[in-house]
Amino acid sequence: HQRNSMAVSCSSSSVSGSAKALACLHTSHLAPQRTASARLRLQCIKMCSAPAAPGGSKKTVWVWTENRQVMTAAVERGWNTFLFGSKEVGKDWSSTARIHPLFIDGLEIFDEGNQKVAAISEISSPSELQLIQPDNVEVQNNVIHFRGDWQVIPAENIVAAFQGCAGAVLAVSTNSTEAQVFLEALEQGLDGVVLKVEDMDDIIKLKDYFDRRNEAKSQLQLTKATVSKVEVVGMGDRVCVDLCSIMRPGEGLLVCVGSYARGMFLVHSECLETNYIASRPFRVNAGPVHAYVTVPGNKTSYLSELQSGREVIVVDQNGLWRTSIVGRVKIESRPLILVEAKENSGNGTYSIFLQNAETVALIGPDRGSGGRTAIPVTSLKVGDEVLVRKQGGARHTGIEIQEFIVEK
Repeated sequence: HQRNSMAVSCSSSSVSGSAKALACLHTSHLAPQRTASARLRLQCIKMCSAPAAPGGSKKTVWVWTENRQVMTAAVERGWNTFLFGSKEVGKDWSSTARIHPLFIDGLEIFDEGNQKVAAISEISSPSELQLIQPDNVEVQNNVIHFRGDWQVIPAENIVAAFQGCAGAVLAVSTNSTEAQVFLEALEQGLDGVVLKVEDMDDIIKLKDYFDRRNEAKSQLQLTKATVSKVEVVGMGDRVCVDLCSIMRPGEGLLVCVGSYARGMFLVHSECLETNYIASRPFRVNAGPVHAYVTVPGNKTSYLSELQSGREVIVVDQNGLWRTSIVGRVKIESRPLILVEAKENSGNGTYSIFLQNAETVALIGPDRGSGGRTAIPVTSLKVGDEVLVRKQGGARHTGIEIQEFIVEK
């Protein structure tokens, strides 16, 4: 471990629970359990950022670097507990920012009071990985440094072994992509990462990752609208979007699409069984090539612009949403139907083109176990209620802007 190195620690929100681990780890160089004052210091370190969103848990981020620009980028994003290779360097760096210094000494990490707050475990083989077990408890926090190219399976093993333990396990990551792997292993992920980088872009990318996940904790406001027109219009090129996620029957809402950016309809997936075709719970028959689809970051994209690897948002009838990755997109010529709906609580009128097929449906308000949520467009009629998402009408490259615009 290089001297003059630095790590930044802070808690960030995550979409799912993390595997609690640290109070559970053992290596040959671990010291006796910490005192109460040391535990109090550690709690202060882990509370240096805003609390996690409801339903989620905090993720800890340490940044290990020798680059002052990386340090600055980390502090600006709320990660302000630093780990140094020497107290002299820590004092020097502390003069440029308000920080909480910690110090590396070999394979151990200490606070200002010389109390050990974590141990570093270097893992380069499956046999060494087996030593990291919950019943070998002599330290509360453990930083795991995986040597070599194998990371995903070991991370999953650690998550499985330490779920339910009190503490935190972090893994050393050399870029933001590796960090995401550790944070998402077995859905729960490790409790945090040590981002060992010299490029501030990795700080920015990891913070953007947390921001996207935190956005998914919020609800989109949906509005009821009453269907005012249903008309068969002829042929057009429609887009099917296949996602890398399975949707449950009744979950209903995959993506929001609309012919106008100011009003987006919620289109149901093909997750329901029909007499005509087998269920395809990964697919939404979304609409024609010119229609908008909502993507993370409060942006939109044309359906024709989607491709493998892009992210879209999956929404339910209550407005809860999450992100999903596009697996493939297929465009085919199919008969279309035009649907118009008027907002119940306002003067807005919205329209959408969809394929005229029994497997294509819009989402209506939740009416309990006795009511239907998905309404096939082939049985849609004037007076039916559907859900829409109101938003600003003007868009430039998918970003909402304030300007005069007329769409018709």
